[in-house]
Amino acid sequence: MLNRKIFIKTFGCQMNEYDSNRIYDSVSKLGFVKTTNQSNADCYILNTCHIRDKAKEKVYHEIGRVKKLYRDKKKPILVVAGCVAQAENEEMIKREPYIDIILGPQSYHKVNDLLKNHIVSLKQEETEFDTISKFGYFDKIKNNNDKISAFLTIQEGCDKFCHFCVVPYTRGPEYSRPFNKIILEAEQLIKNGVKEITLLGQNVNAYSYTENSKEYRISHLINHLDQFSELERIRYTTSHPRDMTDDLIECYSSSHKLMPFVHLPIQSGSNKMLELMNRKHTVDHYLKIYERLKKINKEIEFSSDFIIGYPGETQQDFEDTLNLIKKIKFINSFSFIFSPRPGTKASTLDMLDKNLAKERLTLIQEKLFNNQKEKNKSLENSIVDVLVENKIEKQNKLFGRNKYISPVIFNGSESNIGKVVKVKVQNSNQNTLFGVLDKKKKAA
Repeated sequence: MLNRKIFIKTFGCQMNEYDSNRIYDSVSKLGFVKTTNQSNADCYILNTCHIRDKAKEKVYHEIGRVKKLYRDKKKPILVVAGCVAQAENEEMIKREPYIDIILGPQSYHKVNDLLKNHIVSLKQEETEFDTISKFGYFDKIKNNNDKISAFLTIQEGCDKFCHFCVVPYTRGPEYSRPFNKIILEAEQLIKNGVKEITLLGQNVNAYSYTENSKEYRISHLINHLDQFSELERIRYTTSHPRDMTDDLIECYSSSHKLMPFVHLPIQSGSNKMLELMNRKHTVDHYLKIYERLKKINKEIEFSSDFIIGYPGETQQDFEDTLNLIKKIKFINSFSFIFSPRPGTKASTLDMLDKNLAKERLTLIQEKLFNNQKEKNKSLENSIVDVLVENKIEKQNKLFGRNKYISPVIFNGSESNIGKVVKVKVQNSNQNTLFGVLDKKKKAA
């Protein structure tokens, strides 16, 4: 099996990106090498996401594309992994003979055995929840990620059971990794040259690990990572308002490396809708978190997720959401029309009129996009700190991000990659800041 090529196409969230990298680390033990050529792989993995609309059909469409790529070639071992695999495993095996292996998110530690034991005529399925064994396996394998910015999973699964969300059924119950294992992996990433670590979890701020009667929370991880001199920045995602505890809020005062950007999904600005969604928090609770953090640091900005057109949403509910967006001025946010996920409570509810939902989404996105434009415009002619991630070959420019995770493109030397540099912002658009390297002034 030496020097066989493997290609992984990753859909969806940052956790899938982290998982794909760890799968690469695992299969390299079998002699598989990463290829970027989709049409020349011995093994082709689709790491799927079940959050977005028509996720299942998109997977079948992708399989059809793979079939065309390999029509006149030797068929690759086709693996469907991730949350769609978890949710639709039995149907997929029956519906699509081209699939060789179905691999759920909690079974990635079995990928090597499944590949070794693979027989073309035998379909293999691994979708049992086995989070402890999974992380125990990967803890023994070096994380080879050497990008400037890297993800690090600290927690998986969800116990919240929001009525619209499929995560509890595809990722299982909440599980927090051992504190020391996370730190060891972080140390390895820093040795690899990583300068920014984003802590990941479906409910990342619900992280809780107890050892020798001591509970470790995400605040302990942030404060520990803060001590690594080679590390420049710390972020975390995705968090839940119910788990925004005092000790985590305090980190925005005590930590030197935690970025002043809080992605905290509220989903709706209406308490009625939050109750229908089973979110277990209120708008008032959310606003108190916002006000406390702004008091700690007025530079802090908020980002959120919004579901528009959820069953039962009235015009008043919609306007409540719009008013909240106007009040907090969210930046870098995500908004979607509600789409039912099979097996969730909301999938049985009566849908709102599609055209009405589209009209509301357009208004919400117009406001969110304007917030982003205004924020970027306010940074023009100022000096911002940018962590340089790479060079944009076609433009012969450098790419990095500011503290609010917004892309920054500017002229500079490749020697700046991996460093935090000062950039004078000259102009901007909705998504990106453009500028020039400035060595004289202090960053804003």
